[in-house]
Amino acid sequence: MRWKSYGPHALLVEFAEGLGDIAFERSCAIAKHLEEEPPDGLREFVSGFTTVLLEFEPERVHDVRDVASGIAGKLERASKRRIAPGPIKEISVTYDGLDLQVVATANRISISDVCRLHSKPVYKVYMIGFAPGFPYLGDLDPKLHTPRLASPRPRVPAGSVAIGGEHTGIYTVESPGGWNIVGHTPLRIFDIERATDPSKEREAFRLKQGDRVKFVT
Repeated sequence: MRWKSYGPHALLVEFAEGLGDIAFERSCAIAKHLEEEPPDGLREFVSGFTTVLLEFEPERVHDVRDVASGIAGKLERASKRRIAPGPIKEISVTYDGLDLQVVATANRISISDVCRLHSKPVYKVYMIGFAPGFPYLGDLDPKLHTPRLASPRPRVPAGSVAIGGEHTGIYTVESPGGWNIVGHTPLRIFDIERATDPSKEREAFRLKQGDRVKFVT
């Protein structure tokens, strides 16, 4: 496990070298540890595919390098914990996306194959990012790996199910985007109304890191 400082008050810890079950399990275990036993002065943490960024209160941690080795050691031990698999959440999808043919052509398969291969796996929510509640899902079948669009669209509707490189995901709000749209879901993955209510903020996100997702037609 390697670490480097991101300025005096932030620490980036790398816990895996590539994607896969090991990285996913370590990420979930580390996140659980940080939620249950946060190091002194921790303001927030952000999980990535193979890294976690920790930000500290400046008045409590003057220089993160003074505590980095100890924190990294605890995270390494925590990463070996066995965490129960997250729940499988079914997401209804209609495969009617603008880029179905693009994905099919790029991978030399039929549109029906795109739909079948995309809906077959149980995906892992590796991380949340880019937009509120946007889930980065893996592991996408290699036959569907498709480069992002050369020019992002200025507006992608909320609920769009898309492929970007080796990942798939769901646009949770209308936003610019360069992923290949293969379908859409009517489900609200992010509920902005709940997000603005402190008592319901946690309910605003349908998916969280560690969950598993199954697309159903």
